[in-house]
Amino acid sequence: MKFISAISSAALILSSTTGASAFTIISQRSISSSSSQLNHHPGMGGQTLEATGFIDTELRGAAMKLHTKMQSPKEGKVEDKPKPADVEPYVTTHLDYLKFLVDSQHVYQAFEEIVEMEELSPELNDFINTGLERSQRLEKDIEFISGEYDVERPEVGSLGESYAKHIRDIASKGKEEIPEFMCHFYNYYFAHTAGGRMIGKKMASMLLEKKTLEFYKWDGNVNEIKGTVKASIEKMAAEWSREQKDMCINATMDVFRGGGGINAYLGGHH
Repeated sequence: MKFISAISSAALILSSTTGASAFTIISQRSISSSSSQLNHHPGMGGQTLEATGFIDTELRGAAMKLHTKMQSPKEGKVEDKPKPADVEPYVTTHLDYLKFLVDSQHVYQAFEEIVEMEELSPELNDFINTGLERSQRLEKDIEFISGEYDVERPEVGSLGESYAKHIRDIASKGKEEIPEFMCHFYNYYFAHTAGGRMIGKKMASMLLEKKTLEFYKWDGNVNEIKGTVKASIEKMAAEWSREQKDMCINATMDVFRGGGGINAYLGGHH
C-alpha cells in the first residue's frame, strides 16, 4: 500500500547546528508500507565549513548514497519512482499519532537501557543521561493525548517492536558491535532534534490545537547537548579500526528502514 501524507514532504535531513550534524527523519510524500524513501540533505547552519570528522564525512557519505537523484542530483544514487497522481492525501488521526509516539517510546526505552548495560561499560558511559532521553517525556504525551482526545492507548506495534529488537540484538553481541549500535544511536536521537521537530509542529497544528508536546522539549540548549554527544561519538570513532568504522557506516540502511519506518504510522500504516 502506498500513501500520500498530509504532513507534506520530507525525509532524512542532514543538518548541522553549532557543529552537531545529524540526519533527521520526517515523513515522505510517498512511502511504501514496507520501507520509507528517505531524504538526507546537508546543512551547515548558514556557513560553509570543511567537514573533517567521521560523522560529517564518512557517515554522511553513506547516507547521501541512499538519496534519490531528485533529492540530491549530485550525490543521489537511487532512481526516482513516479508518484501516483490519483491517490487522495491521507489525513493523520489522533490514533495514528499515538501509535507513532508509542512505538517511538519503545525504541527510546531500548536505547536508554542499552547504554546502561554493564557489559558495554565503560565504552557507553558517556551516553547515559545525556539530556536527549525521550521515554519519560513521551509517557506524559501519550497519557495526555489518550485522555484529552479519548483515544485508547495502543499497544506497541510491529514497527517499533522490530526496530527495538534489532538494536537490542546488536547490543547483546557485546562490545564488538558497538560501532554498529552507535550508527543507530546517533542517527535516531539526532533525527528527532531537527526534522523530528518539524513533524511535531505539523501534528500540533493539525491535531493538538498547536500544543507543543514534551517530546519536543529539552532541559537546556538542545544544540549544546547535541554538540556534547557528537563530540563523544567522534572521540570514540577516532579510536576505531577501519573495520569498525565500516561496521558503523554499513548500518546506515538499517537505520533508514527502522527509524524511518515508524513514521509510516503518520500516513495510516497500521
